[in-house]
Amino acid sequence: MTAATVPTRTTTATATTTRGAGTSSRRRSAVWLGLLPFLVYVVLFLAVPAVLAVGSGFFTNAGAFTFDNLKALADPQIQSQFLASFGVSAVTAIIGAIVGAVICFALMGTKPDGMLRSVVDSASSVLAQFGGVMLAFAFIALIGFNGILTKLLVQAGLTSNIFNSFGHNGALLYQIPGLVIPYLYFQVPLMVLTFMPAMEGLKATWGEANATLGGTRFTYWTRIAMPILAPAFFGSLILLFANAFSSYATAAALISQGGIITLSIKQQLTSETVVGVANVAGVLALGMVIVMVVLMGLYALLQRRASRWQR
Repeated sequence: MTAATVPTRTTTATATTTRGAGTSSRRRSAVWLGLLPFLVYVVLFLAVPAVLAVGSGFFTNAGAFTFDNLKALADPQIQSQFLASFGVSAVTAIIGAIVGAVICFALMGTKPDGMLRSVVDSASSVLAQFGGVMLAFAFIALIGFNGILTKLLVQAGLTSNIFNSFGHNGALLYQIPGLVIPYLYFQVPLMVLTFMPAMEGLKATWGEANATLGGTRFTYWTRIAMPILAPAFFGSLILLFANAFSSYATAAALISQGGIITLSIKQQLTSETVVGVANVAGVLALGMVIVMVVLMGLYALLQRRASRWQR
């Protein structure tokens, strides 16, 4: 009887294991099937255009492979455009990160499920994606040559004190430094969205332990909270830099003569004149891709370090 029972149990366990493995395999297949439309989208609309854009920089107009196009990166004008892009991106990233972090700090004193927190979260989600021509039009209508605020300042006699250092009434908005103003409109909300989870990850027990050991509030922030938040803060700062560096539509609607690298790529694609080599747009795209890969690599490392304290 016993000898007959053991094989039966073994067979049942084996069958159960087989069914479990089959179910797990079907679940994995269903997951990949669900991801298929997204993967197709990424390949067709992101990967393939990126490869074609960058690859065009390694070919002549006749289709021959060459490295001579890379000489465009040594052109002083292109280098100045890269520097201008770095400058605008750095300024808006730093200001946006600081202002956004202060907003997150202020929100920590509100209820997590309160109305104020919900309104700020919702507004940040919307404003972080509000850019392009609509954002440019909004600032033109506000502080452009004939903007509402510009006219009010002119009537009040204040325009000479405010605008003369940058140009005539409203001219700042149409210059490279003027991009800082509209860019901050979406940089600050983006900082709130990315940095708030790190702020919420601070545990009350850490503050209690600090107080128990005789630490002050200053000690808590300088020796506990800030070191913990530093990876998340600098990761968000890098993300803001990359966001500004790759922005195009808002700048294109405000500045027609280029000055930053994204507008230079557009000029190379639409103008009949180049800086002396073929397919310059592909070379500039390659430079942007290298910068973005480095930034995203640093961002991934910092996020991995920051996630240790958010578990």
